[in-house]
Amino acid sequence: MLSDIEIAQQATLQPIIKIAADLGIEEDELELYGKYKAKLSEELFDRLKDKKDGKLILVTAINPTPAGEGKTTTTAGLGQAMAKIGKKAVIALREPSLGPVFGIKGGAAGGGYAQVLPMEDINLHFTGDMHAITAANNLCCAMLDNHIQQGNALDIDQRRILIKRCLDMNDRALRNVIIGLGGKVNGVPREDHFIITVASEVMAILCLASDISDLKERLGKILIAYNRGGEPVFAKDIQADGAMATLLKDAVKPNLVQTLEGTPAIMHGGPFANIAHGCNSVRATKLALKLGDYCITEAGFGSDLGAEKFLDIKCRYAGIKPGAIVIVATCRALKYNGYVPRDKCAEENLDALKSGIANLGVHIDNMRKYNVPVVVAINRFGTDSEEELKFIEDYCVSKGADFALSDVFAKGGEGGMELALKVCEACEKPSNFTPIYPLSISLKEKIEKIAKEIYGADGVVFTSQAEKSIKELSSLDIDKMPVCIAKTQYSLSDDPKLLGAPKNFKITVRNVTLSNGAGFVVVYTGDIMTMPGLPKAPAAQRIDVDNSGKISGLF
Repeated sequence: MLSDIEIAQQATLQPIIKIAADLGIEEDELELYGKYKAKLSEELFDRLKDKKDGKLILVTAINPTPAGEGKTTTTAGLGQAMAKIGKKAVIALREPSLGPVFGIKGGAAGGGYAQVLPMEDINLHFTGDMHAITAANNLCCAMLDNHIQQGNALDIDQRRILIKRCLDMNDRALRNVIIGLGGKVNGVPREDHFIITVASEVMAILCLASDISDLKERLGKILIAYNRGGEPVFAKDIQADGAMATLLKDAVKPNLVQTLEGTPAIMHGGPFANIAHGCNSVRATKLALKLGDYCITEAGFGSDLGAEKFLDIKCRYAGIKPGAIVIVATCRALKYNGYVPRDKCAEENLDALKSGIANLGVHIDNMRKYNVPVVVAINRFGTDSEEELKFIEDYCVSKGADFALSDVFAKGGEGGMELALKVCEACEKPSNFTPIYPLSISLKEKIEKIAKEIYGADGVVFTSQAEKSIKELSSLDIDKMPVCIAKTQYSLSDDPKLLGAPKNFKITVRNVTLSNGAGFVVVYTGDIMTMPGLPKAPAAQRIDVDNSGKISGLF
């Protein structure tokens, strides 16, 4: 089979004006970025604001291998399959981060014959949203350091600066740095840190903002530091919010592209799911709901991370409710959860599959707790045996779960028609979506509720640092906010080595921070890196461009 990029480069794209026209979008409601990409204007939002919403379908997954299990591929393929069965669907996806693209995991445009195009543009600079977010975040950092340099009227404690600079690249050498060296004219020396752009609060804010006005208000609420008296300092206090919003005035508009088969896809925003809330923007999802009879969107990593945050954070702020949840499962990930080494997961191993299948069961049970119909998508790989696939199907039957084999990677929309039919049926079933916890309970109670109900933990242990942080933040109404738990994606626990469906464990909360502009409390468990590093052999080593501008090695 051809590589992803070879398939993408052989595809014939339709002009984005035609994709838009098929959705009923007028040409003057588009801001074109070449022939095949466009941003969607505020005029379109205004025109469609009273239109009835379509059905919302959330695609999530079991706990993955390091290479991922094909959620984006399944999402793109399901959108294509919907067209095959005569349904009008719009896909809503996150934008890729350059960190994974050049690191180990790859891009976020799908794969095989279920891709979103133009994949090279999407996986690289796209429409510049990531760069704008990076610039807005770093402008705030520069203004803060300049405020200190110019007399520090707010008496900011340079030992208690919270906001970090960011870069959309994996670069472990920048995790901890010293800035301001070189004498008085070069600033006040202090310890600083870099995070990856998709872990920044600015990214989370962009994805939760309802419009430019809401965006600016949220940016102003970012807690950037404390003064020497222990009082909070916000971005608006150094008058950074207006300039930050100005840098983001175009980035706040969703991007329209298409799949290999011409299904419309709105890609916008891309917060990491093991660090942030892992969903594309509220604006993109709500617009997709207006434009199609079905909006198919995804949440990062397994349902314990991305789906939980989608349902408990994004749905609250957006006022949306899913009509169905699709859980992507693969033979290789289930064998991985049965403790098979990653490089052996392609080999047939029914014993390991039987050992790891409980992981799928937990994700099915968890998603049912939200009172939404669930469908399992068994994402087929070429190395899967018929016996292995049959075992997963039989397990789904034993759980009373609807399921379908998905072969969209190899066959495109045609390979997802059975899944599309099952999902449409699920959307017609009764759905009484309810978040897993009410906002009225305390912060600790929310954390414990997620730990016990979603992770299967016996309880939660709070370190002294976590207790200190909670006490310090208590004056800022954190008990009224949802929680965003930063946790490993490889396990239901906070230990990446505990695979499958672990029992008899506790979740350890090592720190708590406030994303005040985003409107949630970030709870750190385990060893979560906010600035990843490159692997020994990064994907960047295989990526190249020839004299004609043709890219190779990009998956």
